[in-house]
Amino acid sequence: MPFLSTGPVANHAVGAIDRVQQLAVRMVNRDSLSMSTVLVQGFYLNGGRTMYVNELVSLLPNQTFSKVYYADFDAYEYQFITGGAGADQTAVSAWGKTGTGRLVDTHRFIAAES
Repeated sequence: MPFLSTGPVANHAVGAIDRVQQLAVRMVNRDSLSMSTVLVQGFYLNGGRTMYVNELVSLLPNQTFSKVYYADFDAYEYQFITGGAGADQTAVSAWGKTGTGRLVDTHRFIAAES
């Protein structure tokens, strides 16, 4: 089971960088035959670690899935645990968004860049 994490993310407005209020997550199962699952766990960090998202997403072969999660905390962390026969062909990316929907480059987490 591949395990992906944003790690702890400080979420403060600094200069021209706005505070993130949402985390847009996109998952893709590139396996043409097998399904996969992604367990999404979101935590807000406030001196402790409190889970507020715990969702299992099932992906059919060649399926993509997108969802926006609440992230308007001083600090947060997301974990993505993939499973199923297509787990090795499943990728996850996440992008922080402001309240107006603008992407915040410093809050992007992607599987790979070419």
